[in-house]
Amino acid sequence: MSDKVLIIEDEPTLARLVTYNLSQEGYETEVVGNGAEGLHRAIHEAFAVIFLDLMLPGMNGFEVLQKLRQNGVKTPVIILTAKNAEEEVVQGLKLGADDYITKPFGVAELLARTSAVLRRSRNEDNKPAKSANGEKIITLGDLQIYPDKYEVFLNGQWITLRPKEFEVLLYLAERPGIVITRDDLMNVVWGFDYIGGQRTVDVHVSSLRKKLELNQQTVQIESIRGVGYKLFINRKASSSGR
Repeated sequence: MSDKVLIIEDEPTLARLVTYNLSQEGYETEVVGNGAEGLHRAIHEAFAVIFLDLMLPGMNGFEVLQKLRQNGVKTPVIILTAKNAEEEVVQGLKLGADDYITKPFGVAELLARTSAVLRRSRNEDNKPAKSANGEKIITLGDLQIYPDKYEVFLNGQWITLRPKEFEVLLYLAERPGIVITRDDLMNVVWGFDYIGGQRTVDVHVSSLRKKLELNQQTVQIESIRGVGYKLFINRKASSSGR
């Protein structure tokens, strides 16, 4: 069965472009031209991914996204936003969007982001494995994490991480490609009662990033301005090194 995609977009030309190119790749598409109907479909039908324009008539994309998450809909959402609309992107990610595409966009980007979001949602990049003695292992590119032992290996070499650096890495690695806010990292790693500021998160991520990049180039931590961080696999670096 092909993946079913919901496109909530009121601009006919753009909707046709997205529909055509996704259909060519084997996706089953459904187009809705307003936010209210799109919200209804997304809540009551199963979709693999949702493309959501932010500037919709009536109920805008922000409202749709917020209500989707409030209703427990976990379907991955890729927001469609105008060029140079950084504030819109930040707000969309904070409301629960999984990724974004800036208009105008190319076919290659559309397909790549769709594939990446679907892959992440199915946890194909971080399926927990077990070692011979039953220990849990998370493998991402050249990175291997042993959560039970607080140990990390890169290219087969053990690297030293402080406890909080390890916990930050583990939280990001369990959600590869997903944007994690500074508040989330602060609450999970340091706890809700921690009185320090978000600068603490930035310092630990900066130190962690240097240790990762010192040993390899495939697993990287990207800063999302105004939001937080995401860990991703640089597949170009991985393929070029082979």
